[in-house]
Amino acid sequence: MTIKQTNEGEKLTLALSGRLDTVTAPELEAVIDTALGGATELCFDFTELEYISSAGLRVLLKAQKIMNAKGKMTITGVNETIMEVFDITGFVDILTIE
Repeated sequence: MTIKQTNEGEKLTLALSGRLDTVTAPELEAVIDTALGGATELCFDFTELEYISSAGLRVLLKAQKIMNAKGKMTITGVNETIMEVFDITGFVDILTIE
C-alpha cells in the first residue's frame, strides 16, 4: 500500500492505493497519529484502494473517533468491493462516504 499525504490548511487528505490489510494497517495508523496535528478535516481518498480488511476497518474507526472530537472525516472514491464491506459491517452508518 502507498499513502500520499496532502495538507491544505486544516484539511489533511490521505490517498491510499493497494491493499489496506493486517500488514499495512499499522503503517496507516502511524501516519494518522503523526500527521493529524491541527487538522480539523480528514479526507481519505480510496480511488486506488483495492481491498480493505478488518484491520483496516479498525484504523478507520479509530480515525473517526479522533475526528468526531476535532472536526470531520470523509471517505471518497470508494469502489464496489469496499462499499460492500462497508455495507456488510455497518460502517456505512458510521462513516461519511462521498
